[in-house]
Amino acid sequence: MIVRNLDECRQTDRMVTAENGNWDSTRLSLADDGGQCSFHITRIYEGTETHIHYKHHFEAVYCIEGEGEVETLADGKIWPIKPGDIYILDQHDEHLLRASKTMHLACVFTPGLSGNEVHREDGSYAPAE
Repeated sequence: MIVRNLDECRQTDRMVTAENGNWDSTRLSLADDGGQCSFHITRIYEGTETHIHYKHHFEAVYCIEGEGEVETLADGKIWPIKPGDIYILDQHDEHLLRASKTMHLACVFTPGLSGNEVHREDGSYAPAE
């Protein structure tokens, strides 16, 4: 069994911060923990917009706190996001994530991340090894 604490993990290299300061993500469970996924608590900071396109991963995102929106770039549709909402990127959806109030999100990735990934220029993470 593995037991970890969010606040303790935020004091280690499990907390990854975007180079542009838009978000941070604490990776509580990673691929090398033995599962087929990874689990993160991510904060998207108020007033930011982040381009995301997970070409190699599926992600489910549950909003715990804050408010924002997701805009799918293929069709320009805007989805408001508030506490209690989940969005699932089941089609590798290229999108913009905007926070009008700092958002706290619980995120599950499959395949799991290794730990230190940040978005590449095209909005993706590198493929799992």
